[in-house]
Amino acid sequence: MTEMKPVSEATAVKAPVLPDAQTVTEVKHWTDRLFSFKVSRPASLRFRSGEFVMIGLLGDNGKPLLRAYSIASPSWDEELEFYSIKVQDGPLTSKLQHIQPGDQIILRPKPVGTLVHDALLPGKRLWFFATGTGFAPFASLLREPQTYEDYDEVIITHTCRDVAELDYGRELIENIRQDELLAELIGEGFANKIRYYPTTTREESPKMGRITELLKDGSVFADLGIEGGIKPDTDRAMVCGSLAFNHDIKAILEEFGLREGANSEPKEFVIEKAFVG
Repeated sequence: MTEMKPVSEATAVKAPVLPDAQTVTEVKHWTDRLFSFKVSRPASLRFRSGEFVMIGLLGDNGKPLLRAYSIASPSWDEELEFYSIKVQDGPLTSKLQHIQPGDQIILRPKPVGTLVHDALLPGKRLWFFATGTGFAPFASLLREPQTYEDYDEVIITHTCRDVAELDYGRELIENIRQDELLAELIGEGFANKIRYYPTTTREESPKMGRITELLKDGSVFADLGIEGGIKPDTDRAMVCGSLAFNHDIKAILEEFGLREGANSEPKEFVIEKAFVG
């Protein structure tokens, strides 16, 4: 039995009520730089797979300290999942990396973002280009039924420095392939449309190199058996990574003849500008 203690005025001041609070239900540390966590989902929250929300904690000054985080769980999930870096001197992640199940975080229930199906014109092949924790919105979209209804092929590229930093994405895709609930929800054989292309830039792995360079020299297309590269009449793309990565991929896609789209004006590719990491 839990001992009940009276709440004094002093203790009430020390424990301010967290605004827009959601409860942490699960935390997993993947490396010394990466972790993921799940929180309760507000009953009223509706979002499109691929969107982001503002989450955070109270800062030392007692005011909310918020950052944009892509929702890694699909729109139908009962919980919300997030994938984060750890920055030891970061204003938010220096604290956020220490959360435990039962703790609370702030979650502003106003999802937005450009990495949504509505921002793309119809196509046959969908590319997801990610670096680091930029994999998060694609973790959502890879479990979204519409992804497989709209496309015949889904290629997810993920570039990280070390092999261990690929574990989150690799494990998620392995689980998707074996998930009976998803097969029932989306349709048997849906996972056969997924083609996973991980690369590393520092540690030795089966495929080394930055995806930008592998696109430029044609290695990606040779490895995947794609003739003619990316075509504006069939290929669509979503991009999420650092500002430099986004800029480089944008230039490459435009060289292939693709145009950048938005929610208000769908085109052949979209970039998540709110994400940096």
